[in-house]
Amino acid sequence: MNTHTCAVIFDMDGTLTRAVLDFDRMRAEIGIEGETILEGMARMGPEARRRAEEIIARHEADAAARSELQPFAEECVRRLRSAGIPIALMTRNSRPSVETVLSRHTLEFDHIRTREDGPFKPSPQPVHEICEKLGVAPSNAWIVGDFRYDLECGRAAGAKTVLFIETGDDPEWSHLADRIVRDLRDIPSLLGI
Repeated sequence: MNTHTCAVIFDMDGTLTRAVLDFDRMRAEIGIEGETILEGMARMGPEARRRAEEIIARHEADAAARSELQPFAEECVRRLRSAGIPIALMTRNSRPSVETVLSRHTLEFDHIRTREDGPFKPSPQPVHEICEKLGVAPSNAWIVGDFRYDLECGRAAGAKTVLFIETGDDPEWSHLADRIVRDLRDIPSLLGI
């Protein structure tokens, strides 16, 4: 049972790891225009969906094999773990790609949720299920991500949202974030660590 009153739930691509997936290239290869890949696949027939899954698996495997951590990602996770704060990974990626990333880097999580585990971001269900596993109320969870879906998911679940932007301007949807950070070392500081 969790003795802490808070938890941190991280996104993977673009948050803990550098973003290397080329979603436009994936969409073009699959033949999806104007929408996200997973949502577009939901409307495909079985054969088109199987083909799309193969394309995504190839791209994700390549990205995972070449993955690089964001600056200070390891330090951030280590500080949270040292303080006994439960941490989870919540991603729209596949479990095999997550396992590859975790085997390449020294990151450990108390819980991992991938797209194979049920509804995925922007649904709030992943946050609710992760919080239940970690023994933390969603209102005491911090969702850290680099994309709109991370923030929408967290807000819909009643969690606190943190937008990580390493470089560049704030996106038009940055108002969905309770906090914006440009350095992952700021995450433990938000929790007073």
